Amino acid sequence: MFGTMTGPLEKTISAKIRQVFGQQTSLSALTPLAGDASNRRYYRAFLESPSIPRSVVVMELTGSSLPLSSEELSVFKEAPKELPFLSVHRFLKELGIRVPDLYGHWVDEGILLLEDLGDCCLWDVVQALPSAEVVSWYKKAIDELLRLQILGSRFPDLSCIAFQQRFDFRLYMWEFEHFIQYGLEKETGQTSEAEKKLLMESFTRISRRLDATPPCLNHRDYHSWNLMVHQGGIVVIDFQDALIAPMQYDLTSLLNDRETDRIIQPDLEGQLVGYYLQRREEMGESAVDRDEFNELYLLSALQRDLKVVGRFYYLEMVKGKPGYKKYIPGTLRRVKRNLLRLPGMESTLAILAAHFEDLR
Repeated sequence: MFGTMTGPLEKTISAKIRQVFGQQTSLSALTPLAGDASNRRYYRAFLESPSIPRSVVVMELTGSSLPLSSEELSVFKEAPKELPFLSVHRFLKELGIRVPDLYGHWVDEGILLLEDLGDCCLWDVVQALPSAEVVSWYKKAIDELLRLQILGSRFPDLSCIAFQQRFDFRLYMWEFEHFIQYGLEKETGQTSEAEKKLLMESFTRISRRLDATPPCLNHRDYHSWNLMVHQGGIVVIDFQDALIAPMQYDLTSLLNDRETDRIIQPDLEGQLVGYYLQRREEMGESAVDRDEFNELYLLSALQRDLKVVGRFYYLEMVKGKPGYKKYIPGTLRRVKRNLLRLPGMESTLAILAAHFEDLR
């Protein structure tokens, strides 16, 4: 809690709260919330008011609102005219995707007021639950994901920033190179020219394969920490980086992220992948070849996990955020598991294992 409630931020938030909820409403307390890997900061604002809500979440904007890759690759010829969060929020809301209500936004002042969904994300809920209940919750998450992917692709809004960027060969390769730069060379030491050549050949093949895969709308970070459990359902947050990508991308994010495989072990993973494909057909989409889908699923999981390793080391080295480093060993073990499930990846595994103990 900020003691006197008279600082510049508190004064700004107080004024916005009165503007939205009426002059009779005041800010009684402001507490920081755990942030994510972005430059945004979040607070819970407690309100004194004869009406509801009793609290709201404040998003404070700092720095760029674009992903690092979008900036470095110059994805946009000119800066987006609208905050990506607002662009994607409006589109998802129109689709009927459950996202936080937006009470007000003042982008020039760096303040957004959002619905307070509490502190319980999907990952928190499934801890210590029996397997059947874990599956039930992840099926709810898959149902919401399919609505986002299928409805978003059937009824696109080309003015929405999500439809102006896609995972393509250039972006896949940028993320692989990000892994080599921060996850491999800066963390474990220089690779030989021969090692780097073999890795780049392998990563190029993967990137071309994924680039040739038919895309659809994706959240980009659809994992268990970005899905809030609220009033018995799933609410999607942190969607501002949405883009066009293969359908497998978000599914691998949901079932293969950080330490998810502590609970979503291979048998449950297979069950949930099967549910995704079944529900997709029930929603009117064409059946897919299961073997091809599984190959693309594994390639997506591998690509994403290597990106994550590079990203988490980058967050520590460049951004001074070491908290994500604890997830790297588990991510690397999953990289090994998926490399072993993909034919022709023996040399890639051997090179990486020479640098990372968790891959041996």
